[in-house]
Amino acid sequence: MRVTLLQTDIVWEDKQENLRLLRRKLKALRGVAEIVVLPETFSTGFSMDSRRLAEPVSGVTIATLRQWATEFQFAITGSYIACDEEVDANKNAAPIPDKSYYNRAFFLTPEGGAYYYDKRHLFRMGQETEHFTAGSQRPVISYRGWNILLLVCYDLRFPVWSRNVNNEYDLLIYVANWPVPRRRVWDILLQARALENISYVCGVNRIGTDGNQMLYNGGSVIYSPKGDLLASVPDHEEGTATATLDLSVLREFRQRFPAWKDAECFQIKN
Repeated sequence: MRVTLLQTDIVWEDKQENLRLLRRKLKALRGVAEIVVLPETFSTGFSMDSRRLAEPVSGVTIATLRQWATEFQFAITGSYIACDEEVDANKNAAPIPDKSYYNRAFFLTPEGGAYYYDKRHLFRMGQETEHFTAGSQRPVISYRGWNILLLVCYDLRFPVWSRNVNNEYDLLIYVANWPVPRRRVWDILLQARALENISYVCGVNRIGTDGNQMLYNGGSVIYSPKGDLLASVPDHEEGTATATLDLSVLREFRQRFPAWKDAECFQIKN
């Protein structure tokens, strides 16, 4: 599986411009990638203006990405500011409670498949808990013979939520807006998640400065199940990096080193 990291700057709260810039970058990856990974809230930045920026899955942002996934023949994944269908239809009516908005990850395939995950761990230090609703489901996506778990940013800090019980996934993807002051945590935990879950791990972060003057310097990487660095994008730069992941190598390693059989079982209470 050819996975491409797409590390970008994000124009603050400007969906139209971010989509315009993205199309050119995606077009260049046709024939190169099978999965392209975008940062968290790729179309707006990490904004708390959920009421103004949110769209349902039937909105322009997802419709455009689905079209591009088919046109360029690869899956596209990332996250955006989402709302329920009925909320979007009534934006100009009475105020809608903030509990109707989500930081929603998406996985859109060239065959027309669409999978979604609402961020479980909302970043309270950035007031995300005041403007969004946390998700409670953790779907594993089946794509071209691979099982994929898609998580968002702050989820990285919580190993139980990322736990790979009985090898239920082969590739763990984190999309993020992870700022410079906490970059060391990002670097360490991504590698740790690969090692502890015996899985490929991909993390994509943004660069640049957002509307809150928070600085991001990237750190987008792919790790092997043994913690080896397979691909990375240089810090402070927009760019891509692609790695070819081998499912047979992963399965052979799990068979030779079945640490997963000795893991404890957890039950997560919502």
